[in-house]
Amino acid sequence: MTLCAPRAGAATPVATRVAAHLLALVDEPATATVRWDIDWQGPLLVPLADERAVQAACGIMHVHGRAAGHPVPLAVDYASTVAGVLAAQGVCAALLARAAGADVRQVRTSVSQAALLALAQYLAAATADGDDPEDGSPAGITGTEAEGLFVSADGVRFELEALDADRWLDFWQRLGADRAETGCGWRPFQQRFATATCPLPPGLAATARRATFAAVRAAADRSGAAVLPVRDDPLPPTATPPWTLTPFPEPGGTTSGRTRTGDALRTAGAPLAGLRVVESARRVQGPMAGHILRLLGADVVRIEPPGGDPMRGIPPVAGACSARFSALNAGKTVQEIDFTTPAGRRAVRELVAGADVFLHNWAPGKAARLGLDAEDLRAARPGLVYAWASGWGDVLGPAPPVGTDYLVQAHSGLAAAVRPAHEAPAPSLMTLTDVLGGLVCAQGILAALLARLRTGRGGRVDSSLYSAAALVPRGRRRPAATDRLLRTRDGYLSLGPQAREPHRLARALGLGTRAGAEVIAARARTLPTAAWLPGLAAAGVPATPVCTSLADLARDPRFAPALAVGEYAAPLAPWEFS
Repeated sequence: MTLCAPRAGAATPVATRVAAHLLALVDEPATATVRWDIDWQGPLLVPLADERAVQAACGIMHVHGRAAGHPVPLAVDYASTVAGVLAAQGVCAALLARAAGADVRQVRTSVSQAALLALAQYLAAATADGDDPEDGSPAGITGTEAEGLFVSADGVRFELEALDADRWLDFWQRLGADRAETGCGWRPFQQRFATATCPLPPGLAATARRATFAAVRAAADRSGAAVLPVRDDPLPPTATPPWTLTPFPEPGGTTSGRTRTGDALRTAGAPLAGLRVVESARRVQGPMAGHILRLLGADVVRIEPPGGDPMRGIPPVAGACSARFSALNAGKTVQEIDFTTPAGRRAVRELVAGADVFLHNWAPGKAARLGLDAEDLRAARPGLVYAWASGWGDVLGPAPPVGTDYLVQAHSGLAAAVRPAHEAPAPSLMTLTDVLGGLVCAQGILAALLARLRTGRGGRVDSSLYSAAALVPRGRRRPAATDRLLRTRDGYLSLGPQAREPHRLARALGLGTRAGAEVIAARARTLPTAAWLPGLAAAGVPATPVCTSLADLARDPRFAPALAVGEYAAPLAPWEFS
C-alpha cells in the first residue's frame, strides 16, 4: 500500500513532502492505511491558495515584521512545514486510537490551522485584557537595532544570548558600553521572545561595531553569555534527522495500569485518551510538545517548582495566569515538586511509574545529575517513552552554547533562509524553532508509542531545536518588485504570483499597462484595501488582505471555526479525525 496523497485540487506540495518524509521515518507500514489530507484554508471562511496568502491572512507576516514596523513575509514555507508535521502527528495518533479499538481511517489538517497554532502565544497575548503592545519597534529604531542583532568591527553579524541580567551587564561592560544604556537594554532584550521586537538603545549596536568578533567572543566567554555568527549559507551545516529513537533493551509492555482503563475511552476526537504524559519543561519547546499531546487527548501532568512556574506571572494576564503561559499549558494537571531534593526525585519516579511518556527540555547533563535520565526512569517504568527536547542535540559536541531559538536560527542557516536574497541574514524574532521544535518532539514521541505497540519496548526520543530547524525547506530567491506587499491607504495586500505580470496589476489599479512599480505603488496608496479587491479579482490577480492586528483576527467571524475565544483566543485542535 502507498501513502495517501491530499485531495486532488487542494495540493500543498511542501506540507505533503514534509508529512511523507516524517511518516517514512516512523517505520510503521500501517501509516499507509490512514488517509491524510492537507489543504490551505481548512475550516476558515477565507479563500487561501498558497503559503504567502496564509502568512498574510493568519498573522505570520504581522508578527515576523513587528521588528521592522510593518508586515514582512517569511521567505520560507514555514506554515506549510508546520502543517506537514501536524499531518504526520494525526496519522500516528489515528493508529494509536485504532489499536485501542477506535475506527479512525482519515485525518485532515490545513496550513491555515498550522499558522494559527504557531502563533498561539502571540494570539493569546493580543487578546487578553492586559497590555500587549503590537505596534512594533519605537519610532527611529529600525534594522539590527530593532532585531537585537549586532555587527562587529570586522563585519561579523552575530546573535547574542544572555539568560540573566548579570551576564548581560557583564558582557557589555567588558566591551565598554555605557552602563545606563546597558541597563535600559535588558528588558526589551529579555522580552523579545514574547514580543517579537527588540528595540535596544542605539549605543549598544555602536559598542559592538567598535569591537572585533574575537573580542566579542572573549567577552561572552568571560561573562557566561553566548554568541554565534549568523551564517550566510541557508543550508544547515550538519545533516541531522528530526528525531532519533533508541529502543530500550528489554520489553516493558505496551500499557500502564492507567492506560488499560483509558483505552476504551479513545475516540476519533481524542485519539490519545488514556495515555499519560509527565512533562517537566519551561518556555516554549517542551510545553508545546506537551500541548500537542494534550490536544490529541492525552492526560498531561506538568511538574512545576514549589510556588509554580515563574512564567505564570508574565503579563499580559488572562484571569489569574499569563496568557502566553496558558496558551501552551492550559488543561494540564500541575504537580509542584522540588526535584532537587531526594524526596522530590522520588515523587518524580512515582509519577513516571504510572505514565507512558516523560518529557523534558532541561539543559544538557541536568537529567543525569538529578538521577532522572532515561536509564534511571525506565527502572520505574520499563515501557516508558523518555523524550528530551534539547537545543542542539549532539551537533555542537558535549558542551554546546545555550540552545535558544535565535542562536539556533543563526547557526542552522534558517536566519539566512527566512530573509530574501537581497537582504542580510537575520533571525526572525518570531519563535520559529521553539514552536517547530516542540512539534517535532511530539512527533518523535508518537513514533515511539507506535514502536512500543509493535515491539513491547519503550525507548528514548531525542530531538532538538536544531533538528527542527533543518526540517524547513531552504532556498533564497531574489524577489521581483511585484512580489512585495502592496501598501494601500489603510493596510497591505499580499498578491498572488499573477502580479509578476505588471500589466495585469496596473490594469487592476486603473493604470496604463506600462505603468512601473513606483507608479503602481503610489496608486495603491490612494484607496483602502477593500476598494482594490474587486478590480484585482477581475484582472485575475489573487489578493489577500494582510492581518495587522491579531486582536482583530480573533474578532473576525471568518476565523471563528478555528479559534476558541474566552479570556484569550486560542487555536482549536488542528486535526479532524474520521
